[in-house]
Amino acid sequence: MITRRTMLHRIGAAGGVAAVAGAMQSMGWFGVARAATLEPMPGDLGKGRSVVVLGAGFAGLVAAYELEQRGFAVTLLEARGRVGGKAWTVRDGDRITMLGEDDQIARFSKGLYFNAGPARLPSFHQGVLGYAKRFGVPLEVEVNSSRSAYLVARNGSRLRMRTAINDMRGHVSELLAKAVNQGALDTALSVEEKAKLLPFLKAYGDLQGDYAFKGTTRSGFRTGPGAGISSFETANAPVPLGDLLANEQLAMMGFEDNLYMQATMFQPVGGMDRISLGIERNLKQRAVLNADVQRIRQSEAGVEIAWIDTASGAARVIKADYCVCTIPFPVLARIEADFAKPVASAIAGVLYDDSNKVAFEAPRFWERDQIYGGLTFVGGETSLIWYPSWGLHGERGMILGCYSSGEPGKAFARRPIAEQIAMARAAIDSVHPGHGADCTAPLVVNWRKIPYSLGPWPNWNPGMRDRGEHPMTDTPAFRLLNQPDGRIFFASAALSQTPGWQEGALQSAHATVDALVEQMRARALTEPPRSAQAA
Repeated sequence: MITRRTMLHRIGAAGGVAAVAGAMQSMGWFGVARAATLEPMPGDLGKGRSVVVLGAGFAGLVAAYELEQRGFAVTLLEARGRVGGKAWTVRDGDRITMLGEDDQIARFSKGLYFNAGPARLPSFHQGVLGYAKRFGVPLEVEVNSSRSAYLVARNGSRLRMRTAINDMRGHVSELLAKAVNQGALDTALSVEEKAKLLPFLKAYGDLQGDYAFKGTTRSGFRTGPGAGISSFETANAPVPLGDLLANEQLAMMGFEDNLYMQATMFQPVGGMDRISLGIERNLKQRAVLNADVQRIRQSEAGVEIAWIDTASGAARVIKADYCVCTIPFPVLARIEADFAKPVASAIAGVLYDDSNKVAFEAPRFWERDQIYGGLTFVGGETSLIWYPSWGLHGERGMILGCYSSGEPGKAFARRPIAEQIAMARAAIDSVHPGHGADCTAPLVVNWRKIPYSLGPWPNWNPGMRDRGEHPMTDTPAFRLLNQPDGRIFFASAALSQTPGWQEGALQSAHATVDALVEQMRARALTEPPRSAQAA
């Protein structure tokens, strides 16, 4: 009888990590229900075999944990002085180092923090949520969209999100109802369908009895409801369709319809790094920090990693049976390695995007504008304002005046840090007049300048986009790097279909663990077991 495990092993032998990942997704193992764990394996499966994992970001932590659970002796090396990689939470006193820039020191009030990297967890990312549950990391709701936030046009005019969404619904519903009533859709709709569509449009767009849109209280009140007979609610006058269409940010009213942005969204209580720290606390052998990899070599006998302890300056070497490399490709391209030539060329050719955040501490002036979490879209190089979802009604909070990527992000990152701060503060002031000056303790993160990252996520196919959220990933380099190079396996969110999300890192790590186990089983017939050795 062929089990699912046996079938997966055969797929892995034939097609490597990418094939394993694809098969697991097609069978539902990376779907909503089964993403949190790998298929059970014996706890002594890797006994006598050693693995060195390079990089303690999310993929590295997950790979190290899952390999340990299968009996492998695992050494996890991390160049930074912390684990988590891009899942980086900055707190008071923390230092931000960027290449070519002066260091920044966080000076926040007690309890405040800034998620410099990922800051939200979709509810369908059951893998990451499953790890949070397993390791006791409490979650809270991340308010990803607020109907009280704004769409800001280039001319400075503002639309409340609720006004844009509901007035646009009303206008479109009116136009469609007119088309139905005038027979313009007779060839597309049956009589029965027309009879059902019209009442739907009336409800959807809050139309009048004659199917005219004359405004809706869904968009807000001109006169709010009160007590007694002195005040009765009246709707705002509808924003003319032409004015709605003139707002360059109008398309962002559909932001929360994106599957990755839909409620319910979550965040770990206290900062995104809590999940990474939870995994690391449960490793049998904790991560070795400040371990800057200098050289990667392999032979028929195993792998050899040379690294420097940046805290002491000591040079060290470790040998193991296998290596799982999660080092970001722009960093890996600068490390001496004896990869196969096509692999080395693929690594060197991976281009990474730009991504920037500018954070401030401030009194919670946005709450006086009825905004509790969510995003205001301003466009341009700063892109948006991001309001905090936690600490509501507190005295102070963290607000982002910029979160940008792509070409706008690239242009923004080229500017001096002082100018980036000024632009982010000005964006906040344009929406909340007079409050730009309230924004203090600024911090800037340009991910392309962050050591050991050199970018947020890859752009595998520049200039092209698929129907999903990210640029197309199915390229020859992507497929090649989803295969092992001898005893060296690659794992990273960059090697998933969701390179900007921690779930992608987890999926890649799971697929890599499966592929490594398959290779180990094939080699076990001819190789004696051994443990990791420091040379």
